[in-house]
Amino acid sequence: MQNKHPIYIVSKGRWDSRLTSICLSRMKVNHFIVIEEQEYEQYRSTLEPFATLLILDKKYQEEYETCDELGLTKSVGPGAARNFAWDHSIAQGASWHWVMDDNIRHFYRFNRNLTVPVLDGAAFAAMEDFAERYENVAMAGPQYEMFVARRQVHPPFVLNTRIYSCNLIRNDVPYRWRGRYNEDTDLSLRMLKDGWCTVQFNAFLQKKVGTQTVRGGNTDEFYLKEGTLPKSKMLVRMHPDVATLTWKFSRWHHYVDYAPFRKNKLRRKKDVIVPDKVNDYGLKLMKLDGSLINGD
Repeated sequence: MQNKHPIYIVSKGRWDSRLTSICLSRMKVNHFIVIEEQEYEQYRSTLEPFATLLILDKKYQEEYETCDELGLTKSVGPGAARNFAWDHSIAQGASWHWVMDDNIRHFYRFNRNLTVPVLDGAAFAAMEDFAERYENVAMAGPQYEMFVARRQVHPPFVLNTRIYSCNLIRNDVPYRWRGRYNEDTDLSLRMLKDGWCTVQFNAFLQKKVGTQTVRGGNTDEFYLKEGTLPKSKMLVRMHPDVATLTWKFSRWHHYVDYAPFRKNKLRRKKDVIVPDKVNDYGLKLMKLDGSLINGD
């Protein structure tokens, strides 16, 4: 079982690593990679199976809302390419789309406190079906694997928080990406402030490599040159009602209070039939040698 909505990876300067594309190709999941024109040959020469290259239309960078006064004097960040992917998916007739960072190593199913790699697109299909049961879910996605400890009890999903790095977005919501930095937190907050819900799944997880550990992308464009203070200050300036500046782990961060959005409640579509049994989407728990575990 595979995803039904298109998947886009936004990538820059990482044709030699291609972590997310390698992961999706291993899962036999078709996907697009949005790149800049000057890097086409490098990406083409290392292209994975199941991947299709899309060249970013430069007008998306020229017209992008950076939310500062620096304009095009420096990189506008990945938001412009994410807007390009959003519009491309609509042109394809899609009602939702996925957009992912380019440094995700694995996707997992978290069940009975086991973190198990998934080997096809069933996890994406399950998240899509859940989000589409509700009329007011604007965005969803998997939690980071590092934040779901195996020795603790976790709910299958958490409502109304930020969605990072792997975003399933409803196409008809009245938003687009903006901001040179922290565009994912900003988009989540604008949706939540307008009464929409977001769904962060613990039942499915992503393993993303640590910030600033892979060259290319925002690491080269921003963090190696200026650190994390400008991005955190921008978010505080954009959302002073819920965001504050904080110092921890030897660098600047932003802290966002999501408590005000607990009042946003899911509204199930009237025509949705509630499943009367568990749907495992064809997922089976297997050993590395390919044999089933306890017949599951």
